Amino acid sequence: MPRTKVTAKEHDSTVTYEGVALTEILQKAGSPLGKEMRGKALASYVLVTARDGYRVVFALPELDPDFTDASRQIILADTADGAPLPEKQGPVRIVVPQEKKGARWIRMVETIEVVTLP
Repeated sequence: MPRTKVTAKEHDSTVTYEGVALTEILQKAGSPLGKEMRGKALASYVLVTARDGYRVVFALPELDPDFTDASRQIILADTADGAPLPEKQGPVRIVVPQEKKGARWIRMVETIEVVTLP
């Protein structure tokens, strides 16, 4: 899959993460994006779960470039500053550089699930 780099402020330093854009993964999985983002799809969300049970949610429309600022990048990263993620973060983690708080920068990602509300 195409690789993406993002530079983000984390604590007191700047880190360059590299991985795959979450939208690329969602498209590959057949998730509705772009012209398909209407009706029931607007009530869908992405649930990301970590190995330690921590979970975060992203509304599906907030991940769709047609609904958000095109410069917003959310990636599933596997490297930081050119090196594999440390064991306490990896093997992959979600990185959301534009968010003011890192609460949804979920590390040790195990599953990514698209949920559509009834």
